[in-house]
Amino acid sequence: MDAGAAATFEVLFGHPARVVARAPGRVNLIGEHTDYNGGFVLPMAIPQYTQVELRPRGDRTVRAFSVNVGGQAGVQEFVLGQETPGRGWLDYVQGVTLVLRREGFTFEGFDVRITSQVPVGSGLSSSAALGVCLLRGLREAFSLPLEDVRLAVLGQKVENDFVGAPVGVMDPMACHLADGGAALFLDTRSLGHERVPLPTGVEPVVINSGVAHNHAAGDYRTRRAECERAAELLGVPQLRDLTEADLPRLAALPEPLGRRARHVLTENARVLATVEALRTGDIAALGPLMYASHASQRDDYQVSVPEIDLLVELALNERDVLGARLTGGGFGGSIVALARTGTGATVAQRIAQAYSKRSGRTATVLVP
Repeated sequence: MDAGAAATFEVLFGHPARVVARAPGRVNLIGEHTDYNGGFVLPMAIPQYTQVELRPRGDRTVRAFSVNVGGQAGVQEFVLGQETPGRGWLDYVQGVTLVLRREGFTFEGFDVRITSQVPVGSGLSSSAALGVCLLRGLREAFSLPLEDVRLAVLGQKVENDFVGAPVGVMDPMACHLADGGAALFLDTRSLGHERVPLPTGVEPVVINSGVAHNHAAGDYRTRRAECERAAELLGVPQLRDLTEADLPRLAALPEPLGRRARHVLTENARVLATVEALRTGDIAALGPLMYASHASQRDDYQVSVPEIDLLVELALNERDVLGARLTGGGFGGSIVALARTGTGATVAQRIAQAYSKRSGRTATVLVP
């Protein structure tokens, strides 16, 4: 890492970069596993970001270097039109160039140096941040006519079609359009979105459990398939189309499909209730909604792990924490909490220390 960080763009490639682009990671306040079901989500940006420095080359070659991998991998190369999956982190770069070309965009090869502060496997969209900032950089470098929502949709296609991770559209939309001062209320079916400021009385807290996940692995894919099967059996295009009146029908589904559908139905309702609470400044309503969301992920959707449950339990014991829940795809990653303004740093450190004593793992406070 240190050797890689010392390798500047000019040292690596023999000339200075022309374009620098960034994209933040994201934390999802509420609305988990609803995006690939056409539902509602409420993410916001975090301070950690991914950055690309790049320069057009004038030929068909792409040369890429990741500071986070550094000297272990060196500069990797491929030729536009010859993208081949299975090359680790380089697949995100190859996926971007392949998807852009398939969508009809014209551009040359380029040199790119990538660095990221977003922890991989943390549930904070490190992969979406990389895809979005590279798309931003190429848009600027080659003057590509790529508007914002389409850029985010292409970021999703990179992960779905090339990397093989069946993620929804929330992550690239959040990494591209969200900011740290407001949550992004997103309808993942229409892609309509609105910034909803947090009340002045609360601040977000994000703690990484140290248990990494992998969206391209089987568990996440299984949940998505279960949702699609449940929708088929219920006769709806997507689980987004269910209403509270459908709850009794879910009991007739084979296990575990009824519980999967119940999570999505109730989670969509919780997003809408959270947005209303933020708009009206009803801080007291936020905690129960967040804890209910976590319980639903743990019990109905079964994507939590003991370490995450411990972090949420420890947060529950803090009087200045209003609510906490698993954020991200699950099977590890991070929790998000809302604390009373001015207390976030202190309570986060207490939670992290208690977690380390009880779990033997090291938790990392990412926000604040």
